[in-house]
Amino acid sequence: MRSFLLGLPVLALISCQNAPTKEKESMMLSEEAMKTGQDPHSYAQADAKVKHLNWIADVNFEKKEISAVANWDIEVQAGAQNIFFDIYDLQIDSIKVDGDLVNFALSPFDHHLGQGLRIPIGESSKKVSIYYRTGDDARALQWLDPAQTADKNHPFLFTQSQAILARSWVPTQDSPGIRFTYDAKVSVPKDMIALMSASNPMERLDDGVYKFQMPQAIPSYLLAMAVGNVRFEAISDRTGVYAEPSLLDTSAYEFADLEKMVQAAEGLYGPYAWGRYDLIVLPPSFPFGGMENPRLTFATPTILAGDRSLVSLVAHELAHSWSGNLVTNATWDDFWLNEGFTVYFEHRIMEAVYGHEYSEMLASLTRAGLQEAAVEMLKEVPNDTKLKLDLEGRNPDDGVTSIPYDKGYFFLRLIEERVGRERFDEFLKNYFQGHKFEVMTTEEFITYLKENLLSEEEYAAIKGDTWIYETGIPDNLPEVQSDRFQKVDAALNTFLSSGDLPASTITDAWTTHEWLHLINSLPDSTSLEQLAQLDEAYGLSASGNSEISAAWFQPTIAAGYEAVYPKVESFLTSVGRRKFLTPTYKALLSAGQDKMAKDIYTKARPNYHAVSRETMDALLDWKE
Repeated sequence: MRSFLLGLPVLALISCQNAPTKEKESMMLSEEAMKTGQDPHSYAQADAKVKHLNWIADVNFEKKEISAVANWDIEVQAGAQNIFFDIYDLQIDSIKVDGDLVNFALSPFDHHLGQGLRIPIGESSKKVSIYYRTGDDARALQWLDPAQTADKNHPFLFTQSQAILARSWVPTQDSPGIRFTYDAKVSVPKDMIALMSASNPMERLDDGVYKFQMPQAIPSYLLAMAVGNVRFEAISDRTGVYAEPSLLDTSAYEFADLEKMVQAAEGLYGPYAWGRYDLIVLPPSFPFGGMENPRLTFATPTILAGDRSLVSLVAHELAHSWSGNLVTNATWDDFWLNEGFTVYFEHRIMEAVYGHEYSEMLASLTRAGLQEAAVEMLKEVPNDTKLKLDLEGRNPDDGVTSIPYDKGYFFLRLIEERVGRERFDEFLKNYFQGHKFEVMTTEEFITYLKENLLSEEEYAAIKGDTWIYETGIPDNLPEVQSDRFQKVDAALNTFLSSGDLPASTITDAWTTHEWLHLINSLPDSTSLEQLAQLDEAYGLSASGNSEISAAWFQPTIAAGYEAVYPKVESFLTSVGRRKFLTPTYKALLSAGQDKMAKDIYTKARPNYHAVSRETMDALLDWKE
């Protein structure tokens, strides 16, 4: 059992000689988690769970604080005496159970998990009300000054709850295996608008008080909020985009095919279950490409390429409306069930909207990236190359690598190739519809797969357990053929052998993906003169496309191509997407440019979200 200390003085008492240490507390949690089968990243217990949240909150930009009450409807089993919540740097002011004030207890602080909040209840208890304020170290929240936004005239706030950061802005049972509905009333400054992963306003309200409803049950990692000076533009009757005014027209153009994507997805795997599908383009410090918050995908401005060439990210987040949001990984060890399925679905949406040849370019890039990542990970973290992860005692964010995404995709593609697309589509459609608003473990999926699609012999023939439980990439990784990339390869080989650049009649028709393939295919022996020749001809160092910039930094930094250094600095100080930051800082370190990397990071770090800071701090051995 966990050791809890009663009352408010707990923070002062944790360091007492007789109090359990953080290490002992974490070990006790792990032992209990293994015995009960609960999520090792949550203090929640199975005998008392949340069912509905009524959240009333005030957002204070001056204090950079949210003060709120979380009114939870709970479901209690016979014999339950306590209900447990997860919190991280929350100041708990008071707690009521069915309207009566009660004492509560907090566990010692754990760097990854935060604290467990124990509240006494009875078998007949129905509602828990937690009055609280967020702290300075609320890792889900990023408060932005006006200068950090696109329009630079209003502050901005956004949340990032995945994987276990929701507990830093709402006291919750922060496990993907626990779902709840919610409603909310949020007060914000009158010149701003509030949006959540729920039903949303399309215009700013004069009083600054916004009400929300989310009638479909979600896990807490899908709780989301954004507050800022944004406007809305409809794409169709059920889709649209929010963005700061200066980005709205650009965003609406970029996402013009949104309704087509939703229709393509529905044609594959059944009705869209969440009502509206809207996006919000966030400021550049957002640490991910996108976040699949129901009804309101959060998106990075780095996908605004101007030619709709990076909208596969939108297809990915849309696909999560089925794989992840509708059928959810039970724990973060099963993360591939969210992401591998989503990458597969994403490629199918892109094929339906833009054609097979286009989607195969994406698949080819995915395959090359997976193989490269696996080689590096086998040296450093070999066990993380398994589909079924073991993240106990670690930050579940450690599992966010290309393995659950891309190895998961190719495992599903392998199954499709084995049984045929028609059978596999029927299987997936039944899987999503038969398990909607439920959770799934890896082992439960394997059983379902064997009962509904593959025989034991077929499962063994594709080396199913090797893919899921063993390290590395199996030798039956599906092949990908891209005619368009073969033409790029021919042009690159001509350049490397003779110095003749591809003619503009060829390159003018290239998409972002052809350019990425060209850059990624440059050999290590590419000379400074050849890099300069490519740069002069095609303006790669000056590209406004973030994917191309991040890819171009790899060979140029490695070769010591100094002409790219100013762009590297401006990029790293203006973009907060971790996918781009990690390889770019790594490239600087590998090239012996440690001082440059740390000098840039010193300037850039205050503008990064906590998710990105934590990764970069470790990479750069940063000390405050």
